[in-house]
Amino acid sequence: MALTDAAPSSRERLKRVRAGSMLLGPAFVAAIAYVDPGNVASNISAGAQFGYLLVWVIVAANLMACLVQFLSAKLGLVTGLSLPEAVRERTSRPTRLAYWAQAELVAIATDLAEVVGGAIALYLLFDLPLLLGGVITGVVSMALLLVQDKRGQRPFERVITGLLGVIAVGFLTSVVVSPPSVPGTLGGLVPRFDGTESVLIAAAMLGATVMPHAVYLHSGLARDRHGHVEPERRTRLLKATKVDVGLAMLLAGAVNLSMVLLAATTLRGREGVDSIDGAHAAVGDVLGPGVALLFAIGLLASGLASTSVGAYAGAMIMQGLLRKRIPLLLRRLITLAPAIVVLAIGVDPSRALVVSQVVLSFGIPFALVPLVRLTSDRELMGADANHRATTTVAWAVAAVIITLNVALLYLTFAG
Repeated sequence: MALTDAAPSSRERLKRVRAGSMLLGPAFVAAIAYVDPGNVASNISAGAQFGYLLVWVIVAANLMACLVQFLSAKLGLVTGLSLPEAVRERTSRPTRLAYWAQAELVAIATDLAEVVGGAIALYLLFDLPLLLGGVITGVVSMALLLVQDKRGQRPFERVITGLLGVIAVGFLTSVVVSPPSVPGTLGGLVPRFDGTESVLIAAAMLGATVMPHAVYLHSGLARDRHGHVEPERRTRLLKATKVDVGLAMLLAGAVNLSMVLLAATTLRGREGVDSIDGAHAAVGDVLGPGVALLFAIGLLASGLASTSVGAYAGAMIMQGLLRKRIPLLLRRLITLAPAIVVLAIGVDPSRALVVSQVVLSFGIPFALVPLVRLTSDRELMGADANHRATTTVAWAVAAVIITLNVALLYLTFAG
């Protein structure tokens, strides 16, 4: 009798677990932005040049990302608006156009990093010319976007989450094969810099981690997944969103940290590792061809997935701010073209990746400031408006990022 009574309870628990898992997904799509090829270039540069010095940047950026992505998703769930739509409703036309121009620049910088990263990966795997690799990356990303356009959001989420798993395996393997120094890692948690270049790399790491287009995108993903929900159901969804964001950012943070630790452990002090292909060669020499192969596969998955997500975000930004929907192919070509030009004229791809992340870092305040203001607005958010403590922390995050960028400008031009 006891077994009979317990059986429905077990089934009920299983149903709840399945129902809860169905609420996960949007944060994992947004998390792709946190493990794109720009992260690889910035994190590898950080570890190779400064060892464990900038480990704290990754940890701090990931904690910031958890808060920022939750606030973005909350805005979409509570208001039924994406962040670009909410900004549009509260700004004049000239302000909207200027805001869209900087967001478009951010989208171009995003695509530059992701297409160049995919091209480098194809070169490492198949010895393809970088220009051809960039074109192939663009074409494949277009195919992934067609999944979202024709099949809907959930199949797209599954594909992107699968690629996120490939990325994780590709980069976490190196840390398992060659464990980092525990004292070195713990020492790297102490916030500090070592000259102008370390500030530049830190800004690039931050720009690659807390990415503006992911902030815009997550609000739209949450809105499109659940719609404008009633308060009774909203409480459950917000709790599930916290889990979704926490798991996605934990995975992304682990991947980013593994890149820094890989470079600090394996590449520190070696010549020719200031580029991704040099780092790949060094990984092969030290850890073997198998680990180097997984590194290249992870980089390829990163480029393909992140350029698709970036283009999706760009379309959402344009539609939200300008209420203009342009054909998917044309939207893809707008942000793809500059990356192809960079590859065609022979700019150093690894340096282009790092510089693109600095551009992204400067775009973060334009996403964060409206996000914090909107989610703190009781008239807009009602009972789900940020608590005072949350608002204080969110403003502190924005202040840290802005301060880092001002310091970067000063150190760069004063030196």
